[in-house]
Amino acid sequence: MNLEQIQKEVKEILSEKRYNHSVAVMERAEELAKIHGEDVEIAKLVGITHDIAKELNEDEIKEYVKENNIEIDEIEEKQLYLLHGKIGADICGKKYGFTDYMKNAIELHTTGSKNMTKLDKIIFLADKTEKTRNFADIEEAIEISNKSLDKAMIYCLNIVIQDNIKRGRLVHPNTIITRNDIMLHSEEI
Repeated sequence: MNLEQIQKEVKEILSEKRYNHSVAVMERAEELAKIHGEDVEIAKLVGITHDIAKELNEDEIKEYVKENNIEIDEIEEKQLYLLHGKIGADICGKKYGFTDYMKNAIELHTTGSKNMTKLDKIIFLADKTEKTRNFADIEEAIEISNKSLDKAMIYCLNIVIQDNIKRGRLVHPNTIITRNDIMLHSEEI
């Protein structure tokens, strides 16, 4: 399937608001891919599909995870919305033949992980800095992400961690691991 066909299917699956967000992520992923030397077509495909499982309800999430043998941890079990990345990656692999490289970027766009690839970071950041986002520091996040993926990751991870704490949510360990991994190993930090 090509991008146009996949985008049409995504539009049929998601609400108008979620679809518009996905289009904005696709466009932002395209921008970041051009700036940072990643495959633009792959970035666009992953961007449009990153939230394909976002609107599943809790019962659908539980059923999908069980039927498809998706491993979940204690925190994902308590905060089921975190699983839309894992489920979306599985759907895109089966339905569209996405490679592991592409599926990984979908899976990691919610929590991150150690040793993230350039595509992983682009999708994570495109999701946080697309044009419909309106958090207080969005302009700075966009500016940083245009210059350095690693600096932008730290900036956005700090916001995600603080937001989860303010909302009284658990912070997934992968989010902390991601931040620490980049801080320890990036030449840009």
